[in-house]
Amino acid sequence: MTLSGPRLSDTGTANWWYLLNVPPDRAANMAAFYLGLVALSVAWLGLGRRLWREPGTRPAELVFVGVFWAVPLAIGPALFSGDMYSYLAQGTILHLGLDPYHVAPVALVHLGRAHLLEAVSPFWRHTTAPYGPLFLGIVSAIAGATGSHLVAGILLVRVLEIAGIVLLAVFVPRLARTLGTDACRATWLAVISPLVLVELVAAGHNDALMAGLMVAGVTLARERHPLAGVAFCTLAATIKVPAGLAVVFIVASVARDLPTRTAIVRFVTEAIAIAVVVAAIVSATTGLGIGWISTSLLSTPGKVHLAITPVTAIGWSIAKALHLVGVTLSATRLESAVGDVAVLATAALGLVLLWRARSENFVLYLAVVLFAAAFAGPAAWPWYFCWGLVLFSCLTVAQKSRWLPIAIAACVFLVKPDGILVLPVQAAPGCLAFYVALGLTATYRCRHRPGQLVVPRATGG
Repeated sequence: MTLSGPRLSDTGTANWWYLLNVPPDRAANMAAFYLGLVALSVAWLGLGRRLWREPGTRPAELVFVGVFWAVPLAIGPALFSGDMYSYLAQGTILHLGLDPYHVAPVALVHLGRAHLLEAVSPFWRHTTAPYGPLFLGIVSAIAGATGSHLVAGILLVRVLEIAGIVLLAVFVPRLARTLGTDACRATWLAVISPLVLVELVAAGHNDALMAGLMVAGVTLARERHPLAGVAFCTLAATIKVPAGLAVVFIVASVARDLPTRTAIVRFVTEAIAIAVVVAAIVSATTGLGIGWISTSLLSTPGKVHLAITPVTAIGWSIAKALHLVGVTLSATRLESAVGDVAVLATAALGLVLLWRARSENFVLYLAVVLFAAAFAGPAAWPWYFCWGLVLFSCLTVAQKSRWLPIAIAACVFLVKPDGILVLPVQAAPGCLAFYVALGLTATYRCRHRPGQLVVPRATGG
């Protein structure tokens, strides 16, 4: 995949020194690329099957295998997404003294960095940064260190994301142990899966760093260090906002287990103070103040219309169905209306689970809310599901699932090497039918096998 990838990804002027003519044409490169992707997925599934047959494997041994798989992807070009070029462009804007929350990458053409702008997807050149200040501050430092060397900048951005994978490798097994579940199985699902290798290593998405810090915080909270957990999860939220949900669930679950109202008030006050101080230090250090708390953090994903996004699937399908009977309605407006309903439903689900959260179950509930936020959001990119997956993988219900590994392996085939979704928006009705069938199946299983959904206090499963 690493050798054939550069000829399949659209990165403008971002040429790589190992751009080889092997295979010689695009069709052969495409075949070689997907052959490698299939081989990776089959090898991962086979490894998981072996874990069942031969227990006793240590998480470190799985991490070693993951490193072996990841190295070629880590030194290769940005595959499955060009977001790393946008990261570097936004960090460069901050490094040059401008505010990336108000200045879009298109300004680089007037700042002597036109070569970087050409590597950014035209779709995102006029979009301001939707990321937190800690991430932009670190990328700004990378931009200052690498200057106009585009390849060096991208490789260092990927090193930053690999740091998130390292955090996952360290804390996912620890979290599984606190829940009384299989640390090896959790590592297999959350650290070395094809979804992580493809979308977090090869694509370099900053969700890796967010997820790593978040899992570290949740693990510390489970290990009876809730204030340290709040600090780590706040740092994660300054990478991407969804990690802020972990702060809320940690505080709520710990507070409910405290014996007196005085202890509750003291803990909540300390937790809020730590979160505010951490966010303030990051904001002040990066020079971005509170300007990063803006609507662009949540509205940017809505600019993409994906067939696999339920909001898009519903809005687009209804609009086309009405058009067949002579009623003309804007699909975009319908998507917006459905999106508002989805946001309210997700918020309601979050509040219900937050009310029920306790120390023994908050990991499950937090994972469910993160899945819901990714699924019901304006754009359901496959790597968004890593938010909940890194926590869900530590639970028995995930580790015993036969369908979860298949779903993870299937997700890596949804996005083309150039970052475009395989399914066009016209496939929305088919996606909607699939979701309806999935929902009916889940409802049937819940009614006929309710015991599978019980969360034992001892195992967190």
